[in-house]
Amino acid sequence: MSETGHPELKRKLGARHLNMIAIGGSIGTGLFLASGQTIASAGPGGALLAYVLIGIMIYFLMTSLGELATHNPTSGAFFTYGNKYVEEGFGFALGWNYWYNWAITVAFELVAVQFIMKFWFPDIPGFWWSAIFLAIIFAINALTVKGFGESEFLFSLVKVIAIIFFIIIGLFMIGKIMLDPTQSVLKNWKIGEAPFVGGFQALIGVAMIAGFSFQGTEMVGVAAGESKDPKKTIPLAIKQIFWRILLFYVLCIFIIGTLVAYTDPNLALAAVGDGNIMLSPFTLLYEKAGLAFAAGLMNAVILTAILSAGNSGMYSSTRMLFGMAREGRAPKWFAILDPRGVPMHALYATTAVAALCFLTTFIGEQQVFSWLLNMSGMCGFIVWLGIAISHYRFRKGYVAQGYKVEDLAYKAKFFPFAPWFAFILCSIIILGQNYQALTGGKIDWLGLLSTYISIPLFLIIWLGYKWKYKTKLIAYKDMDVQPVNVDKE
Repeated sequence: MSETGHPELKRKLGARHLNMIAIGGSIGTGLFLASGQTIASAGPGGALLAYVLIGIMIYFLMTSLGELATHNPTSGAFFTYGNKYVEEGFGFALGWNYWYNWAITVAFELVAVQFIMKFWFPDIPGFWWSAIFLAIIFAINALTVKGFGESEFLFSLVKVIAIIFFIIIGLFMIGKIMLDPTQSVLKNWKIGEAPFVGGFQALIGVAMIAGFSFQGTEMVGVAAGESKDPKKTIPLAIKQIFWRILLFYVLCIFIIGTLVAYTDPNLALAAVGDGNIMLSPFTLLYEKAGLAFAAGLMNAVILTAILSAGNSGMYSSTRMLFGMAREGRAPKWFAILDPRGVPMHALYATTAVAALCFLTTFIGEQQVFSWLLNMSGMCGFIVWLGIAISHYRFRKGYVAQGYKVEDLAYKAKFFPFAPWFAFILCSIIILGQNYQALTGGKIDWLGLLSTYISIPLFLIIWLGYKWKYKTKLIAYKDMDVQPVNVDKE
């Protein structure tokens, strides 16, 4: 309870929960399905380079977020940092962007459920599977935060075990090829245009997919508001999360690209969403290994992955809406907690947006799937831009007011190179995602809208707030850089 007698968020998440929340949010359909599409589009070398570049950027962003979250652990995270260290309108837009980003991602995962369940039940309308999974995700998030943390730990553990098993099988197969003098382990890296296919445009395109796959690592910043002793648990979680996720993704992409030719038509179809789990690159490799039961097993793992990613997304977006409401940037109704410390009203609002998955009944599964994927991917990069900008300005303001960097609870490495690298790479990927829509003599307005809709939406919210409240960029000397102390529980 707070000093005013109102219930507060419960600090019940330990380091293992924070680890799994970030891993659970970022290992989902992006790795299990869309990874095949990246190799088919850019070749094994292009896909691997895209994931390595995004992985390095994520490392820099996670260290930036670690410095911000240990200094000011709050469920408002990105909204609060943008508000305090950049400009109120920027923080306002960043918070709403993050909220609908993950609410939309939950809807995206629920549409993916419809594709996956066709494997077992092809005659049952996908609407019902989305409804069932949405009810499960809602119920888990309606538990206490400790209940959510434990469920996410278990979901993510299943995925991690499945990926480790995949890596072991893949490395064994690569080793077997290396022992055969008649075969070349790099054969699939040399066929056709490999290793790099499609040039710069293909690389930028798969970078967006890779970025979507990595989205969720930043959830540690939101979970900081409910973590035990955040000055210790957050830095520990950030160090472990990055290396584990980068290891999983880079190794998996290398293994798939080495053992499955980028010209294999099944790779390009892996993320199309026709309900055939046999098109998953993971299943393709299991088939090559002679594991006939792979399809059904992989189906169960991907379902767990979707449930986990949707679960994390629901948690993260709900806490962001709660945090904004607490600071007066969203209706106060969303700031109400039940006696167990769960922001149920914010959960209801997020669930309503997640119900966009039911549009498949009227529009079609593939159209809704692609629309939600484009919106979520672009929103995620906007959030990362916000983290880079907020951290850069926080550090500048902290030093400008006479504080010593050595006194920070967690100090991000490679400053100022790290936030600048993240900012530039994010900007290139965002602006270059569909530049061909402007070439060729005729503008593809529908293509531009589907790709870039999140950018004008963000700018409208930001500039609208700025115009209404006449907000200005916060000067370094005027920033509130005082550390926020929290009680350990």
